[in-house]
Amino acid sequence: MKTALITGITGQDGSYLSEFLAKKDYKVIGMVRRNSSVENRGRIDNLPADVRGKIVLEYGDLQDMQSMVRLLKQYAPDEVYNLASQSHVKISFEQPVLTAQVTAIGALNLLEAIRISDVNCKFYQASSSEMFGKAEESPQNEQTKFHPRSPYAISKVFAHMAAINYRESYGMFNACGILFNHESPRRGENFVTRKISIQANRIKRGEAKELLLGNLDAKRDWGFAGDYVEAMWMMLNHEKADEFVIATGQSHSVGEFCEIAFSHLGLNYKDYVKSDPKYMRPADVNTLVGDASKAKKELGWEPKVSFEQLVKLMVDADRAKN
Repeated sequence: MKTALITGITGQDGSYLSEFLAKKDYKVIGMVRRNSSVENRGRIDNLPADVRGKIVLEYGDLQDMQSMVRLLKQYAPDEVYNLASQSHVKISFEQPVLTAQVTAIGALNLLEAIRISDVNCKFYQASSSEMFGKAEESPQNEQTKFHPRSPYAISKVFAHMAAINYRESYGMFNACGILFNHESPRRGENFVTRKISIQANRIKRGEAKELLLGNLDAKRDWGFAGDYVEAMWMMLNHEKADEFVIATGQSHSVGEFCEIAFSHLGLNYKDYVKSDPKYMRPADVNTLVGDASKAKKELGWEPKVSFEQLVKLMVDADRAKN
């Protein structure tokens, strides 16, 4: 039985990845920060019992290297997945230093912890399409120049390059997944896609009258998180450590997401959705779309869930909760 250590296990990707690995008979060690509340563990607690039985949660923090060294030595994992970060772009403008400490320096701490622990493991760094930012070409691939447009994106570039540097300097098996936007019913409620799926249902039930969002014209390459975590595993089971863009190759605007979500409930989104300047970012990224042909060719990975299926999946999940 293989052992995997996952940081950020209580997040959207962490829950899908732990479920995926448990079904492959991995022992999953999830690193969680000490918190007086356990509410943020809902995604793990709601997994099937046979999956939860293969998951062990341990306290640790990306800002506390000693806690990571302890876990690495205790469990000697075969694979380490670094999914933890302050991952909300707008919040990164409000808390840039915290974002850098967790997302950038936290990744460096983990890489250094692996190095000094002398644990023979494969490492996955969760990189982001936000690193491309104001991209000079479209679609974006592994050779596209980075032009980050937020403290979050800047921090991700640092972590991405740190993983590559440690691979080149110390011979570590470090793979980086440059994942474009990926959503699901487990997405945090402060992200735009969940705001849409939740509020559309509230409006349908007569509990709300409008939905205020930022830039409705912003376009993203949206996929299903459950598809994308499989790509993470494929990268660590590839013959060599490398960087891979994971994307659908199609871009859709926030307005399009609203249109499908509201029409799925028999509503016209234009009657309810408004753009509010207070939700605009200081520096926005208008369009991102990825070219995942390398992942398709070398890993055999392809997305299974379409954009329209994803939107309806999220709307139906939030409708079922009420």
